[in-house]
Amino acid sequence: FGSRSDPTSLSFCPAPGAMGGGGDSAALVALVVSGVALGGVLGLLALTALGPSKKRHGRDDDDDEDGSGEDLPKRKHLREVVEDETSGMSTGFSMEEARDKADAGHEKAKAIPPAQVLSALQKGNARFWMGTSHRHETSAFERRALISKQFPLTAILGCSDSRVPTEIVFDQGLGDMYVVRVAGNCLDNTTTASLQYAVYHLKVKVLVVLGHEGCGAIKAAQLPDLQIANEPECLGNLLSVLKHGLCDSSLKAVRDSKAHDREAVTQNVKCQVEKLTEDEGMMQKVKKGELIIVGAFYEISSGIVDFFHEVDAIAARNIAAQERAAPMIKRQPSRGVLTRLGDEPKLKN
Repeated sequence: FGSRSDPTSLSFCPAPGAMGGGGDSAALVALVVSGVALGGVLGLLALTALGPSKKRHGRDDDDDEDGSGEDLPKRKHLREVVEDETSGMSTGFSMEEARDKADAGHEKAKAIPPAQVLSALQKGNARFWMGTSHRHETSAFERRALISKQFPLTAILGCSDSRVPTEIVFDQGLGDMYVVRVAGNCLDNTTTASLQYAVYHLKVKVLVVLGHEGCGAIKAAQLPDLQIANEPECLGNLLSVLKHGLCDSSLKAVRDSKAHDREAVTQNVKCQVEKLTEDEGMMQKVKKGELIIVGAFYEISSGIVDFFHEVDAIAARNIAAQERAAPMIKRQPSRGVLTRLGDEPKLKN
């Protein structure tokens, strides 16, 4: 077998004197060639089947050997999501199963007290500014479960500023927050109605009015009236409403520009919180311990959210006592963050 020039070739060279075998020799050659070809094909198929599996295991081993361990939770979560997606697509899941999942989640949410919800917001923000936010990928099954109902625990009245993405700042996922965003985070008919829906129908546990560092709407609201009058009608009306809620006398006493900015924003937040306390239905929920209303200030430069001017069951009693004793109390300068409404005089325009 083989040629002199290429010993690996499969050509057949019969030995001298063997030509007389004719038919037997041809049959033998055909049998040998067929066996070699079949063996090669089977070997190739085996390598193809085993190769990816071996490579995949090798990659996992390499990941485990690097010792970092940082991405293991994320990879595990992503694998769970992919497996859930694959399972859902291959075996199918019904809307009835999705509704059951939503109902179970809703019942679990009902049992969480408002103070725990507020604590979860604070922890979520801490994860955000420390750079350890969770990844909130959801499976197809989890998304389908949200079709039948929503049961957010928090409602946010925030600013429409692009630098204040509320769910990201608090490290929340789909269905966790009911968010209303408008320039200057101010109340009007539309935003008030939206928050009333969240409180009365969705039964949120915490209602946050979120202002932020460097708010352009609050800065513009402090411009002279003539400049505000030159703005388009709707924008001018918005700025006029915001301006009405700011105390010029106390702001003029603040010389530092950053402190002035913070004071103006916190005053506006307090004004919106106090407008919400005029809703008797909301205050009944506060008194029963079913709702907390709180102001907040988001510092863009650090990522930190400070909570202040909290309205809870204790504050509700303080407010009622103050209104009985002195229903017309003049506006007082802000005392910063981490305060409860009722610990200081209620602001009146």
